[in-house]
Amino acid sequence: MNGHQDLYAALREAGAGEWADSLPAQIAAALDPARHGSLPHWLALLDRLPVLPPSQRCLTEDTVRIGCAEDIAETDRELLLGILRELIPWRKGPYELYGIRIDTEWRSDWKWNRLKDHIAPLAHRLVLDVGCGSGYHCWRMLGAGAKAVVGIDPLLLNVIQFRLVKSLYGPAPVDVLPFGLEALPAGLKAFDTVFSMGVLYHRRSPIDHLLELRDCLRPGGELVLETLIIDGRLGETLMPEDRYANMRNVWFIPSLATLESWLRRCRFGNIRTVDVTPTGVEEQRSTEWMPFHSLPDFLDPNAPELTVEGLPAPKRAILLANCL
Repeated sequence: MNGHQDLYAALREAGAGEWADSLPAQIAAALDPARHGSLPHWLALLDRLPVLPPSQRCLTEDTVRIGCAEDIAETDRELLLGILRELIPWRKGPYELYGIRIDTEWRSDWKWNRLKDHIAPLAHRLVLDVGCGSGYHCWRMLGAGAKAVVGIDPLLLNVIQFRLVKSLYGPAPVDVLPFGLEALPAGLKAFDTVFSMGVLYHRRSPIDHLLELRDCLRPGGELVLETLIIDGRLGETLMPEDRYANMRNVWFIPSLATLESWLRRCRFGNIRTVDVTPTGVEEQRSTEWMPFHSLPDFLDPNAPELTVEGLPAPKRAILLANCL
């Protein structure tokens, strides 16, 4: 299951050879079947994937598309569909795999479209995507010309979903590794662009998270930060006492001015906010591929500007900054 030679080569070229040397053992430990009772079953599903040379690969449109319906026999289509369904829930997308459309919980293409024209061009850049889920945005980064893309996510189902998509796509300089940001070596300073989207508010120490992101960037490299914010002045931050939109692991939601001050304190420069958008129920919702509760269930039905806890409904900002 290794097959990360392109990644190791890209890291060595970026001066991160020591990490490249230790990564095989790190990946093997993270994928120890004892870590998750479903992992052997998920790996067996990948082994059952039909060999399907795709007639097309598209990473530049809203839907990540591999192959088309005409490329696949009906028996193989039913096999692929069954495997995909066993890996529900699919949260980030959309994908279309040999004519099978996966309508994920999140319309992740909306977020990509909000930021793609503002970021530094990704051509020839080594990119890190922190908390990447199944890797939808990693594919879009590759489609935007990145030299190599490294996604990290500790949830093994997300890693398996990515590996399924990559098995269908074929060899490509994009990988999703099965661990979180804390598993990366200190002082890495290897990446040209680092994305952290939908992660900051899940961290108990947002300042430490920003410093860890900075530690991954080469001098002058670009941070792309997308996170929840509240309306408010400098210094104002919401800390939910229990849940936020039914999520237990939300710790700090700052005002935009406060978030910008955090970035300055962490020695980022050229800070600019490129988008602020409320999260609507068309962007995050239940679907056939994520049939559990989603955002419409977590807003006050009588006052949709509030969560069910009576807190401000989700609003997200995208900020860009450079490592000084």
